[in-house]
Amino acid sequence: MADINEIAKQFVDYYYNTFDSNRGGLEPLYRDVSMMSWEGQQFQGAKNIVEKLASLPFQKVAHKITTIDAQPSLPNVTAVVITVTGQLLIDEEINPQQYTQTFQLVEDNGFFVFNDIFRLNYA
Repeated sequence: MADINEIAKQFVDYYYNTFDSNRGGLEPLYRDVSMMSWEGQQFQGAKNIVEKLASLPFQKVAHKITTIDAQPSLPNVTAVVITVTGQLLIDEEINPQQYTQTFQLVEDNGFFVFNDIFRLNYA
């Protein structure tokens, strides 16, 4: 397997650049078996996940990544678990919101997002 940290960095950079510019463009990263938890709400399947992301009530968003941690996962499958912490700037807000997001990527002719868990961190 390629370097786990390099896979994680490339994925995270691509994911958040796409999220910030065109959330609908994330659909190819998910499959019908993909699952997402967004602030406790559960979604399954690429279409349902991207519909949720596209329906979020803001026009502009910018992610600022603070940390990326990655580990191999699933002993008999090429898979990576990635946890990201960072800040979100939404629309014209000047105070960023803190967030944590965890992805599990599974290799199947390229990596896809099998699990995606997002939470805002309230102080």
